[in-house]
Amino acid sequence: MDDPRTGPSPTLRDVATEAGVSAATASRALNGSTRNVSAEKVALVLQAATKLGYAPNLSAQAIARGSTETVALIVHDIADPYFSSIAAGAIDGAEAAGLTVTMAVTGRSPERELEIVSTLRGHRPHAIILAGSRVGDDQTALADELRTYEAAGGRVAVVSQPGLPYGTVTVDNRRGAEDLAAALLAQGYRRFAVLRGPGRHRTSHDRAEGFRAGLARAKIDLAPGMVVETDFTEDGGHAAMTDLLGRGLAGVELVFAVNDVMAVGAVRALRDAGLVPGTDLAVAGFDDISAATDVAPALTTVGVPTHAMGRRAIDLALTGTDKGEVVWLPTNVILRDSTPPRDTGPARR
Repeated sequence: MDDPRTGPSPTLRDVATEAGVSAATASRALNGSTRNVSAEKVALVLQAATKLGYAPNLSAQAIARGSTETVALIVHDIADPYFSSIAAGAIDGAEAAGLTVTMAVTGRSPERELEIVSTLRGHRPHAIILAGSRVGDDQTALADELRTYEAAGGRVAVVSQPGLPYGTVTVDNRRGAEDLAAALLAQGYRRFAVLRGPGRHRTSHDRAEGFRAGLARAKIDLAPGMVVETDFTEDGGHAAMTDLLGRGLAGVELVFAVNDVMAVGAVRALRDAGLVPGTDLAVAGFDDISAATDVAPALTTVGVPTHAMGRRAIDLALTGTDKGEVVWLPTNVILRDSTPPRDTGPARR
């Protein structure tokens, strides 16, 4: 018999003929369905496919199964270590389930996120994981797209604030920021500034308001002009700190940036201005990304279990039975050299 690889590509019907079964039986065996297919016939079909060098049509398999063997992970910004750590956890969970993760980036645009979900529906991933803060209040269009995808057999989980009608993995951003404020007050700090992201960004809002609430418990308020809104990025943190320095610190002892990448940008801005972070001005962040211990001084922050969040989201998508389930994971305050106690810390300016 001639080598089949030298001729036209073998078809499903060729495999069925070689195995002595119907095309429908061959299709079910190759698609992983054992419904009405004996183990003996499955073995015959697989043997025939190997002999003929048959490569299954993955798109056809997706239609037959209702999904491909992939999980689509949608994140705001893969360059942000927060999201890359979530992705690492999701990949670990997917690989344990025999699935492959594909990734798409929204750039923190709700419109882009909606467009990606709409496009993904046609590719039939086994599950879609949305990772990132909700931006804005109206999630109706996104929820409608996800319901349509789910009706076709897809599964959904979310790493974000509760709100969408799907299993959600989250942390209490407000409480974490309150705990950080309390810890910094115990370190002797009394005058603060906050670098926050855009107002529609719920994570930024919750963290900024939680920090303010933590100060209010000690009857301390933020001075006028000491909350600076900027992009939720390292460059945004650099720009906001530069703006703050240009307007004058007005006695501020510590700057809280609502995520670590912004805090790293703020540290860079201090150095650019000839100041020493942790000595001339204390800095704190939120998330405990890997870079938090790479900068000098090491960054005080709030630890978020990002890897566990990604892995738990895969579990929810694949095995969760309660679409309303919300899994709360703990945060913890981590004090480092960027916020030394006030008795040995930065001098008042």
